[in-house]
Amino acid sequence: MKRLVENIETYISLNQEELSLLEKSLTKKTYDKKTIFFEEGKIAKEIYFVSKGCVRLFYNVDGNDKTAFFYTEGQFICAGESFTFNIPAIENYQAIENTDLIIFTKSDIEKLTLQLPKMEVIARVAVENELITSQKVIASFVTKSPEERYLDLLNTQKDLFQRVPQQYIASFLGVSPETLSRIKTRVYKKERS
Repeated sequence: MKRLVENIETYISLNQEELSLLEKSLTKKTYDKKTIFFEEGKIAKEIYFVSKGCVRLFYNVDGNDKTAFFYTEGQFICAGESFTFNIPAIENYQAIENTDLIIFTKSDIEKLTLQLPKMEVIARVAVENELITSQKVIASFVTKSPEERYLDLLNTQKDLFQRVPQQYIASFLGVSPETLSRIKTRVYKKERS
């Protein structure tokens, strides 16, 4: 809850009564490592906040997993299009580690918004964060080579390399595990020379 409040308070401040109202309206859930807790084809009725752990967003493409993003502590997760338009989602979310999520259901958000108008800001920020994340991933694939994407990941989220299986990192970068290994070797040699 503390991490969630800190995150929210970068956008709006909440008094003790508002914090209490917020805490009563959300659910906390723990998912074991490798658990897929949201699957394509379902209609998203929840927004998640990662309080501990790591979550992988992936798509099923012709029977193969394609990793699109990793969420870690302090990030909101929302299958935005499904949540907003009430249509079946095309994405899947999987806990990569034992993961603690704070869950806001759509109905709780609607009720809470009536009692706490600031809740609309929280929901909007969650959806905006998802949009920004998507735009960054798209921009990265359009403008950068796999090696540049690897270096970006190394510079911005180095801890993922210890937390996430390498095949998921490779999939996220859009390369095979063998190509990822070659990229790592090249980068290592460049750093040493």
